[in-house]
Formats: sequence, structure tokens, C-alpha cells
Amino acid sequence: MSLPTNSPMTRVPDDYCPPGSARHFTLGEGPDAGKTLFYYDVTVGEGTPRTTVLMVHGNPECSYTYRHVRDHLIASGTPCRIVAMDHIGFGRSDQASFEMVDMHHAANLKQLVAHLDLRDITLLVHDWGGGIGIGALIDSPERVTHLVVMNSTVFPMPAQGFVYTNYPYPMLPWYRTADLVPAHLWGAVSAYVVSHAVPQGLPRFTAGIAGMVARYYSGRLTRDMDTPESVWCAQFGTRINALSSQRNVRHTPYWGHGYRYTVPGLGTQDTGPFYRHIQSRIGAAWGPKGQDIGVAGYFGGWDACGKDEVVAQWHAALPQMAARTHRYPDVGHFVEEYTGVEIAEGVRALLG
Repeated sequence: MSLPTNSPMTRVPDDYCPPGSARHFTLGEGPDAGKTLFYYDVTVGEGTPRTTVLMVHGNPECSYTYRHVRDHLIASGTPCRIVAMDHIGFGRSDQASFEMVDMHHAANLKQLVAHLDLRDITLLVHDWGGGIGIGALIDSPERVTHLVVMNSTVFPMPAQGFVYTNYPYPMLPWYRTADLVPAHLWGAVSAYVVSHAVPQGLPRFTAGIAGMVARYYSGRLTRDMDTPESVWCAQFGTRINALSSQRNVRHTPYWGHGYRYTVPGLGTQDTGPFYRHIQSRIGAAWGPKGQDIGVAGYFGGWDACGKDEVVAQWHAALPQMAARTHRYPDVGHFVEEYTGVEIAEGVRALLG
């Protein structure tokens, strides 16, 4: 399909989005004003949708990471509306023009939510999608009725166990990859990381990365665009998209604590106030003393965002998640790539 964006991903798999569901939204405010955001919007089942399932992706992925959840919801016939976007610099949306982090994407998503006037939202968030999705909606909490969290956090990352300065390997922690991998190879690395998120030793991991890089140099990785790895790679076909994605990786040691960096022309960027606002509001807005929304959690255990201490933070803020927390010790960070059917069934359970 042809889209009015300058995304480097000129072709996509046939199942990138449901037929006829592709949409585009021009951002009207902020540093990305004038850029085009890709999203898809599809209604499932007969009658009035019971909820709008809003799927918010993280990094280095795009809306395609929710294909298993989406397809199972569609097959189930559950009356719902499904909306999923590609953030600027990802997927089929316009390229980034600066190195963006979650607070920038949250501001863009907030505009899309207002444009579509989304209500009765079942919010699905993964990875940086937690800060993006929750950050976009925390000041209009009445729009949200359910929250599904997948290997994400909006709280200060606890120091115990896995953190992104020792995960997945003390000799090769995730935050270092942004400095070690040149921008033109970032797509190949992303292709392996997203699609092979299971516990593995360093030799297997480095061999897998090397194989993916070889596929990239041969042209096989993105020539046919018929695999998920092709999608993760192709979206970083421009240097600025790769650099913007890598900025999120540099952010990981400070996840939930606040992170400062400088953007030419925009000055100092500081995520500290963004996080503190979410942290001060989330329990009061959506916890038992607030709206008491339905909450579920899906956590791959081979990951810093899936460790006990992070899950405990979610339970402290939103105690209703405890009864619907699902743990997968043999899955890594990209839990939705492996448990999409279970997550979709979890959404249906939240709807009663």
C-alpha cells in the first residue's frame, strides 16, 4: 500500500494492518507539527463496540508488534474498535527530525486521541509505550476503562537484579548497544532483538546478530518484506530514524528516574517532570480509590521490566492488577511476540 509519508519503509507485509483500515493524521502542534502519523482503525463484530483497544508500541518496534493480539481479537468477533499507531520515526509514519523519547511521542499520541475523541479505551502498552500511552492519557483518565501492561514501567527502575546496564549480559548490556552499533546497522540488530526475545547465552546472541547483519548486507533481509524481521529493520532505513531509536536505548539506565539530553534547536530535554507527573497521578486516577479500572499485566521474566521488583511497583500503584498478572519466565522483553493470543484473551476477560 502507498502512504503519504516519507517513511523509509516503502513496502510492508500484507498483514501489516487489516484491509481498508489504514489512516493518516497530520500533527498540528509541537516540534512534529506538520508531520504525518500512520495509524489503523478497524471495528470488529456486530453492534456498538464495547471498547476501543488502543495499542501503543515501544522501541525498536512499531504497530506490527501487536499483530497477534489484533488478529485474535478480530477472529474472536469481540465487538470492539482497534486503533494502533506508528510513532514518528517508526513504521509507516513520517521520519523523525530529532532524537525523540517517550514524552515527545506521548504529546503526539495525545493529539491523535483528541482528534479521534477516543473513549472507553482499553489501553495496551509495551516497553516505552507505557510512558507514551499513560503519559498521553493521564490528564484525561476518564477516557480509559482498562489497562494492559506488557514489560513496561513508568516507575523508577529498581536497582536489584536485571537493569539495562547489565541486561542481557554484563559484558554487553543493552544501553551500550547504541554506542557500539553504527546507525546503518541498527535495523539489523533490531530485527534480531525483537524477533528472538528468549533466554540465550552471549555466543548464541552474537551469532544471531551476525547472521542478521549478513542478511542485511546481502539484501535478503528487506528485499521481500515478508517477515517481521524485515519490518523491524526497514523502518530504520534512514539515519535519523536509527539515531532516534538509539536515543531510547541511551535512556534505559534512567528509566522512570528522569533523563536529560540536548537537541539542537530545541535545547535541553528532561523526562524527569514527565515521569514524576505520571507517578503522582496513576494510582489516584486509576487505582481502587479512583476509577478502579480493570488492569492486567503480562511480563516476560528474562528482562529488567519483567522482574519481581517492577511488577511489585505496578501492584502497589494499581492493586487490581495482582489478580490478573501473568508471568513467562522463558520469554524476554518482547512478550507480545510470543503470548499474543493470551493477551487478546486477557483483553476479552477484562471486558467480561
